[in-house]
Amino acid sequence: MHNAITIDALKVLDAIDRRGSFAGAASELFRVPSAISYTVQKLEDDLDIEIFDRSGHRARLTPAGRYLLEEGRALLDATDALAHATKQVAQGWETRIKIAVNSLLPMQALYPAIRDFQALGVPVEIQLIEEVFTGAWDALQCRRVDLVFGADALSRPAGQFMTRILGQIPFRYAVAPNHPLASHKGPISEEEIAGFPAIVAADSARHLQPATAGIFSRQRTITVTNVEQKISAQQAGLGVGWLPEPLIRDRLERGELVELDVEAVRQPAVIYLARHQENQTGEQRCQGNALKWFWDRLSEPGQFSRWIDPHTQ
Repeated sequence: MHNAITIDALKVLDAIDRRGSFAGAASELFRVPSAISYTVQKLEDDLDIEIFDRSGHRARLTPAGRYLLEEGRALLDATDALAHATKQVAQGWETRIKIAVNSLLPMQALYPAIRDFQALGVPVEIQLIEEVFTGAWDALQCRRVDLVFGADALSRPAGQFMTRILGQIPFRYAVAPNHPLASHKGPISEEEIAGFPAIVAADSARHLQPATAGIFSRQRTITVTNVEQKISAQQAGLGVGWLPEPLIRDRLERGELVELDVEAVRQPAVIYLARHQENQTGEQRCQGNALKWFWDRLSEPGQFSRWIDPHTQ
């Protein structure tokens, strides 16, 4: 019984859930479908529970199965981090570096640095992971990533972190040109805005308290996955909200979005590079050569001026 839940079984459940089917999991894990079915059936027999409800057209996780998978993913993250850390201690270059990118910034902002890193010819896998708002700090604190590009100042958790300021991102309150508020004259009050849905990008934090910003009281919301989807939804006329000015600058110029004059004020978001603090014990888990290289490269001034304004305070 104590050996029933194995790392392999959890990986199978995770793959089934993400890929949506046993066949999809088999393809991802390079196994035949019967091997996937056997793993699940054995786990169900060993635990004496039903992990999947097979009464419908497709198998769905039972409440017990969903609980097992969600808790199991924490174990998968932990074992993955352990394996990565062990290799990192043994080598000067990491086998992999994970960089969280705040959804307020485009992934392509990092592409020039990645091209320069590839030119070094070192065998390091690079993973770019989009995180929304507090999710960037959450990923760093839980060591799901090694470095954060665009950590905000307001949601920083307790812990020993190194930071370097990148600058600030201003916001504009914008709607589609055919939105009822687009033709409004003069400053728009909270009461007038509250009658329209706010488009909200869901905070991706798993453990830290999710953040919310720019939502007026009594205002309905439409929640999307990231900031780019939020921009798209507002451009489609589905709702209103604050948007990062660098990401919508071209759309404002083309008239695809219209900036509103609102009474409310939103301060720019001050953002940073962030990583775990170097400790004093000689442990090098977070201080591989790739991390140091990206830390220094992304700290070079002026390279992100298209997306980040200088911090003026």
